[in-house]
Amino acid sequence: MSTLRIRGATLDFDVTGDDGPLVVQLHGLMSSRSRDSHLGLDLGRALRGHRILRLDARGHGGSTGTADPADYRWDNLADDLLAVLDAVAPGEAVHGVGPSMGTGTMLHAALKDPVRFASLTLMVPPTAWGTRRAQAEVYRTNADLIERHGVEAFVKLGSTAPVPPALADAPESLPAVDESLLPTVLRGAATADLPPKEELARIDVPTLILAWTGDPTHPLRTASRLNELMPNSRLIVARTPYGVMAWPGLFAEHVITAGVELTPTGSIPVVPTSRAS
Repeated sequence: MSTLRIRGATLDFDVTGDDGPLVVQLHGLMSSRSRDSHLGLDLGRALRGHRILRLDARGHGGSTGTADPADYRWDNLADDLLAVLDAVAPGEAVHGVGPSMGTGTMLHAALKDPVRFASLTLMVPPTAWGTRRAQAEVYRTNADLIERHGVEAFVKLGSTAPVPPALADAPESLPAVDESLLPTVLRGAATADLPPKEELARIDVPTLILAWTGDPTHPLRTASRLNELMPNSRLIVARTPYGVMAWPGLFAEHVITAGVELTPTGSIPVVPTSRAS
């Protein structure tokens, strides 16, 4: 494991693999790289011949946090991400993958540094634009709840929420954020949003969007809109746990074929090599 001191926080990350293109894997709000692995969302496990950088966002997992809620907006988390990439892989185009908050972070980063990413994989995009206001109020209410009654009350409340069909078999887990910092992180998330729709059309790298149904916090509406707005994207929707089980393989295929022009049938053209006579 490695750490970097960036804008008042110490960011914790690890890199596995000795050579090959770099993949950076992010996580969602209140999660971490180890928690996502526990939930079956570690898509990088299916790749071979790549280096995988797994990063804990500030305030999450092994990374320390800061007291300003604005530091947890996705555009500011994008600055953290780009600083880590500058240190680990200066000048290298990388493949990015991450759910929810990780999706928001990567989209902001791709607009700030358009040549940094060779491909993007956006997992369960969160509420955005018109649907973000109601979600922001939920975050603020939960922050107040934690300050008044502790994280146990927050976890108990979450246990009564409907579970998306694709997560029916997922194990239970606790937030990967210290209780004293969690209200600040949630209030920061309440101020976050995806980039404006008109700017997303400028992101033209190959983009895979992985979504699931029955989750108002990660509505299919956002994923579908992103697929409409981004010029080089495709959307795949999971409706059962079996659909999510296919994601690591779909992600590996996406990364390996990024930049390879497909034929109209969807196959990868093979250029024959001549034999010496």
